[in-house]
Amino acid sequence: MNIDKKTKILLAITLLVGLLLGALLFGGSSEEKDENKTDASSKAETWTCSMHPQIRQPEPGDCPICGMDLIPLEAGNEDIDPDAISMSESAMIIAGISTYKVGNTDGVKEISLNGKIEVNEKTVYSQSSHIPGRIEKIQVSFVGEYVKKGQVVAYIYSPELASAQQELIEAYSVKDIQPQLFESVKSKLKNWKVSDATINSIISSGKTQDRFPIYADVSGYIIKKNVELGDYLQKGQTLYDVADLSTVWVLFEIYESDMSWVKKGDKINYTVASFPGETFSGTIAFIDPFINPMTRIAKARVEVANSGLKFKPEMFATGTLKTKVVGNKATLSVPKSAVMWTGKRSIVYVKNETEKGITFKLREVTLGPLLGNDYIIEEGLEVGEEIVSNGTFNVDAAAQLAGKPSMMNLEGGKANTGHNHGDSSMPMNEDKKVVLKAEKTTISSEAKKSLQPIYKDYFEFKDALTKDDFNAAKKALLAFEKSLDKINMSIFKGDSHKVWMNYQTELKKQTLHASHIKNIKELRMTFESISNVMIAMTKAFNPLNESVYVQFCPMANSDKGANWLSKENKVVNPYFGASMIKCGEVKETINNQ
Repeated sequence: MNIDKKTKILLAITLLVGLLLGALLFGGSSEEKDENKTDASSKAETWTCSMHPQIRQPEPGDCPICGMDLIPLEAGNEDIDPDAISMSESAMIIAGISTYKVGNTDGVKEISLNGKIEVNEKTVYSQSSHIPGRIEKIQVSFVGEYVKKGQVVAYIYSPELASAQQELIEAYSVKDIQPQLFESVKSKLKNWKVSDATINSIISSGKTQDRFPIYADVSGYIIKKNVELGDYLQKGQTLYDVADLSTVWVLFEIYESDMSWVKKGDKINYTVASFPGETFSGTIAFIDPFINPMTRIAKARVEVANSGLKFKPEMFATGTLKTKVVGNKATLSVPKSAVMWTGKRSIVYVKNETEKGITFKLREVTLGPLLGNDYIIEEGLEVGEEIVSNGTFNVDAAAQLAGKPSMMNLEGGKANTGHNHGDSSMPMNEDKKVVLKAEKTTISSEAKKSLQPIYKDYFEFKDALTKDDFNAAKKALLAFEKSLDKINMSIFKGDSHKVWMNYQTELKKQTLHASHIKNIKELRMTFESISNVMIAMTKAFNPLNESVYVQFCPMANSDKGANWLSKENKVVNPYFGASMIKCGEVKETINNQ
């Protein structure tokens, strides 16, 4: 079909008008679209820190706490449990966090015990003299000698006995007239263990004896000799101790942490170094009802027959005991590294994974006995729940910073985001000062050396506060913060690692906003919290080569009192400076030598 030029122009105009009307009716303005897009974008784009999820900013940038690049917050994470701390998978990797799924255990523990063969105290007898006098001859020469019941072990010269013999002879001469006198003198000699045969010999001969024998009351081996030739004995004084070695004791040492696992009647297999390749067995017959306050151990007794005197006192033994937690039901256990302690509380962090992301929430648990490297859980967890097993302190630190329930504050509190630096604000609530337990533990000389720079900075911090020197005090605090960051946590081994992490976490929290502190009042509040940690750490680690003093000002902290450490016994108050420079007293001396 042929269309003329006029018709083509008309069609083009109609099409253009239609497009314009459609845009007006349905498209809306481009300005409106851009505005809506901006609103949607700003609503969706919230930026946070992978290590400090409490940070919320509307645009990208650096974390105000650690300086890391902020990342977009995943949609829906705003609606998680308000008491839980959220963390992305990448943040978990960075923080070294791993988890453990709670399961049942048979509750069987194998305990290695060191022991030593000892004399059976039930068979020990102290041989005493029934006659006062001087030892004229001794028949027991050395420790280890065997004596037989009835054997003469010594001869004694006794003036009292000589006098009593003469009384006997005289009383016998008037026996018919005064029979009671004769019997009285005779009984006196019998009380001194003078035999009837000896008494009759004295009467028949009419002569007194100068020396009298002492007879062994029991048979056994001499384990202790108490007298020598020529010694004067009182009546009842011990000559020697003797023991029957036909039975002996094997005394095994039980550490305080293992006490709940060992009970009377448990079977124990043991070896003795003197008999390589041989294994012996016995049953625990007695456990000490008390613990040695110096060694923190109690002893478990195994009674052993000793035919042929095979076992000799002081031989070393090594035992192995397999025992089960009380009850036969299955029990829950978690790794030792998963548990944190604060005072009497034990806590773990439970993982929860939903469509909204991964969260960790503090939970208080009741611990049972230690099972190897695991703790028995009596209350607080269920089979199948997942908890943090490594990196627990990192999760807790994030919870503290976010104001969530944490080890040091089970109720939670205002988050420290790095922006609260007004004159009255502080890294900690003034009414909730840090109090850490001094968990006594041993650290290496290398670890002690690594701690000494922070003590140097701490004492400079204290000295500057005593002089009311804000600039010097802040400089010392910043130096303290840098020295703290330089400490390599890997040099703290065993139990000391967890203890150090506890102290380090709290010290880092106190120094977090050091650069933003604006007045000396804030510095003194920070100093108080740091001092509480430093005192506990000093008692726990003994890191210094000199004694330090715990000093106390009763008027600091709004008359609640506050402590600090000092290298000098003389009190110089850091909380009031020149205004009350001598206020305070020495509460304790910590000997680090």
